[in-house]
Amino acid sequence: GQIGQAAYSASKGGVAGMTLPMARELARCGIRVVAVAPGIFETAMMQAAPAAVRDSLQEQTLFPPRFGDPSEFAAFVRQIFENSMLNGATLRLDGAVRMGPK
Repeated sequence: GQIGQAAYSASKGGVAGMTLPMARELARCGIRVVAVAPGIFETAMMQAAPAAVRDSLQEQTLFPPRFGDPSEFAAFVRQIFENSMLNGATLRLDGAVRMGPK
């Protein structure tokens, strides 16, 4: 996480940490649990961001050199849904982006 975002980082860690125990707990009900940790996607929020913010984020996006498209996120979730063996995992969909400190 970035400087000043300890609470935000802790909340994300909490989701990742509870994914496997929830998958084990809900298995008896036939429910799978998979968490998706998305990167930067071209959403209405990103489109409304100031150009300086978008440019800064774009510089940190190496490959593919663009923000994700919401259709890619939807396709990823569909792949998770279609693979019944996938359970108890936190999967990143972020183009290997790791935000630097502010």
